[in-house]
Amino acid sequence: MQKNTEIQFEHLGLIDYKEAWDYQDKLFTSILDLKVQNRKAAEGEQVPTPNYLLFCYHPHVYTLGKSGHEDHLLLNEAGLEAKGATYYKINRGGDITYHGPGQIVGYPILDLENYFTDIHKYLRFLEEAIILTLADYGIQAGRIQGLTGVWLDHEEQRNPRKICAMGVKCSRWVTMHGFAFNINTDLDYFNNIVPCGISDKAVTSLAKELGHEVPLAEVEEKLLKHLAALFEATITTAAHEEGY
Repeated sequence: MQKNTEIQFEHLGLIDYKEAWDYQDKLFTSILDLKVQNRKAAEGEQVPTPNYLLFCYHPHVYTLGKSGHEDHLLLNEAGLEAKGATYYKINRGGDITYHGPGQIVGYPILDLENYFTDIHKYLRFLEEAIILTLADYGIQAGRIQGLTGVWLDHEEQRNPRKICAMGVKCSRWVTMHGFAFNINTDLDYFNNIVPCGISDKAVTSLAKELGHEVPLAEVEEKLLKHLAALFEATITTAAHEEGY
């Protein structure tokens, strides 16, 4: 069956975390169901699987991955309420992180069999898209061995600081969840957690590094361009479905 490298892009705007999670799960499950049908179908009757990419912004929320520790959330229920934040335990990898206004959250829901079957390469491609976007703003970023995500001062590590967190789920080569890229983010919210379970390294944002805020749409345009190039994909814009 011919591979489908087209990615349908949807921008969900400001959306509740649980609502976006449910929508992700709907798309994720639909791809898995189609793959099951294709395995049962005759060679000429198989249907290419679609790929999706969602961008959105969330109200203040903390999410804990399945390998995380609950004590890395430093707020009780009253503290969360005072901060106007919610908290979810979710089914991605990784520990605890924060999402909020001024942050670009990206959820690629891809059938990696349309591209390559290597989850480590997939994570490196997501990181590379962020690294290339930061380079567009004159900021050198990279990786720290053993730590997923994108970092500044990643080489000398005198003051290493994370600018993009990542956590994904992959089943039968279909992905969900993704990355959180700090642009104009209120970094004070990270003081209420042990970010990604790492207590000895800081968190930063593009605005903090540049000394001024940056239009989110401008960053998103650059990021989409780099993702398309890395995955050798065509990204098309799809209308968001009502009810999700």
